[in-house]
Amino acid sequence: MTDTSILNRSCWIFDLDGTLTIPKHDFALIRRELHVPDDQDILGYLASLPSEQSEPLRAWLYDHELEIAKQTDPAPGVKHIIEALSHRGTQLGIVTRNTRALAIVSLEVIGLGDYFAEVDILGRDEAPPKPEPDGIHQLLSQWGAESSDAIMVGDYLFDLQSGRKAGAATIHVDTSEQYLWPEWTDLAIRDLVKLYEMMRCCTDSN
Repeated sequence: MTDTSILNRSCWIFDLDGTLTIPKHDFALIRRELHVPDDQDILGYLASLPSEQSEPLRAWLYDHELEIAKQTDPAPGVKHIIEALSHRGTQLGIVTRNTRALAIVSLEVIGLGDYFAEVDILGRDEAPPKPEPDGIHQLLSQWGAESSDAIMVGDYLFDLQSGRKAGAATIHVDTSEQYLWPEWTDLAIRDLVKLYEMMRCCTDSN
């Protein structure tokens, strides 16, 4: 779908890794190190373990993700689109399967730390991880907004599912241009550069 009318919505919620940043996670490595079965989600698997088993695995995951966060690179076009949204008074939030602390590190590294209030950055400890919609609902409640005001922007199925379950519009950013989940997507776009251009055209036409 290509519903550009959604670009005028007042609440934009982003995934972080692979959406605002260039993806660097080696999920195959993470799964091997944490002994995650092939048919299980990483966070779901850790949550299913007794605390004495999960705590050292969570510690390893945090340390691994911290090193990635320190070396992260901004996605092309990210500064332009976040600046433009901020300038027009858009509510900006992040819902990530990472931790809030690591998300803040990544945002500082890519130069976006000033655009997102800490309370508007929700990690896996602040809300049930995506694809659950709780994080989006929490942000909208904080902002006094409705789901019809919101857009969820992400690069993976869980982002789109959480957005759709929350009643928000969804934008799939996919640099491969395969767009594998059209049934969960309102707008599919190659990258944030194209999204910024489309947003400007949509704004100029109104």
